[in-house]
Amino acid sequence: MRSTGIFRRVDSLGRFVLPKELRKSLDIQQNDYLQISLDGDTIVLRKSQENCVICGNTNDLINFHERKVCRDCMEELKEIK
Repeated sequence: MRSTGIFRRVDSLGRFVLPKELRKSLDIQQNDYLQISLDGDTIVLRKSQENCVICGNTNDLINFHERKVCRDCMEELKEIK
């Protein structure tokens, strides 16, 4: 894991600011979601992308019962009888 040498203080609500350089290099925009997980004693942040629950496609997504499905998979599902 690469160290950036950047330190941030956590406020009383547990918040901290991701430095602009990191947001820019990972293309993190306002209102993007971050996935937060643990790896041992390390906190891992990943930019979350919505994708089709069937094929993993990230383009042309439709909400279907609170899940994302791409139009291609939706068309294939319609053909199943």
